[in-house]
Amino acid sequence: MLIGVKGLADYYKEGRIFNNMLYGTIAGIVGIVVAGAVAIGVLINSLSGFLYKIFPGWNGDWTTLSGMTPTTANLTFSDIAPFLVAGVAVFAILFVSTIIVALLYRRSLSSLRDRSGIGLFGSAGNVLLVGAVLAIVLIGYIVIWIDLLLLAVAFFQLRPIPIQPMPTTQTIVPSAVIPSEAERSSAPISRIEGKKHCLYCGAEFSAEASYCPNCGRKQE
Repeated sequence: MLIGVKGLADYYKEGRIFNNMLYGTIAGIVGIVVAGAVAIGVLINSLSGFLYKIFPGWNGDWTTLSGMTPTTANLTFSDIAPFLVAGVAVFAILFVSTIIVALLYRRSLSSLRDRSGIGLFGSAGNVLLVGAVLAIVLIGYIVIWIDLLLLAVAFFQLRPIPIQPMPTTQTIVPSAVIPSEAERSSAPISRIEGKKHCLYCGAEFSAEASYCPNCGRKQE
């Protein structure tokens, strides 16, 4: 998706389209990594003690767990509290990162809406933000799936902008100035070195020619 958005950002010459989506993607990856690290840390620190509680005769050998029967008689709230806290922490981290991702994606889609003229991109950004906020309950994920459909429809509405031809400047060549009858009668006829001038346009040409090579008129 990022590759396609990068192409659109280059096409519309708007860096915010790609940058905001890139930052949102990075924020989502960081949120997942942090949430995973918290979950793994809690499991490493608390899982063994929890297993000793529910398997009183366990000797620490993981291969013997399959043949043992768990019991919850020895469990107290302090034994399960680390897992509850870790679960809340992981959910909070994912929720906050989802909001950040939605905000950055919304900015990217708003820029794309402004450049492409397709309002559905802006609507998809708003729906994504609503879905991220509602992710605290399960209905938010349904809204996000609907938003993905809106995005697909918006992308299919993209059309290349026709390139307008560059305006051409037409050079107006002034028409030849035809001399008047008086000017033609007074036009000099030069016989110097076998040359003469046209009686009509004044062009110089060979004295043996009967027609002017410039205007094509017969010389009297």
